[in-house]
Amino acid sequence: MSDNEEEKSTTPEGVHWYVIHTYSGYENKVMQNLRHRIESMDMRNQIFRVVVPTEEEIEIKNGQRRTVQKKVFPGYVLVQMAMTDDSWYVVRNTPGVTSFVGMGTKPSPLADEEVRFILKQMEEEAPKVKVNYEIGQTVKITDGPFTDFEGVVDEIDEERGRVRVLVSFFGREAPVELDFLQVIRVIE
Repeated sequence: MSDNEEEKSTTPEGVHWYVIHTYSGYENKVMQNLRHRIESMDMRNQIFRVVVPTEEEIEIKNGQRRTVQKKVFPGYVLVQMAMTDDSWYVVRNTPGVTSFVGMGTKPSPLADEEVRFILKQMEEEAPKVKVNYEIGQTVKITDGPFTDFEGVVDEIDEERGRVRVLVSFFGREAPVELDFLQVIRVIE
């Protein structure tokens, strides 16, 4: 059985994924409101899933590493539903929803391939590292044998979470490879 046949066999006829536009920053609140309305208005047989596409990102600030959920499409929420007058009304009148995405007044469903790609990306993607260092920027080393030395960022390896810093000592510049957590930006 192909992926397409499998998708059709698990998805009821006439059910598609739609994109709704929300106020930016209110995606999770809209998802929560819509899930509450689905329950309270007994729409479980017409509105099946509500998803805010996110990906994990590791932020490193001031030598601290933390994992955050970053929205892939800020201002948008995905809804799997059978498009009826009732389901359209429930979604459209959920607080925080500004509109459906589509041509004119009729919402356009997403292609099955697009939805599969987005959902798969959410599940499988390894966290991305977000650093606030730039090549040529001055940083201070906070850990290791070169603690308290300052140097200039020469190379950033986001895959490995490493940064190469040119440190000057005894009148010579030497490259030092460090973990992102071992340096902090010098505010100039």
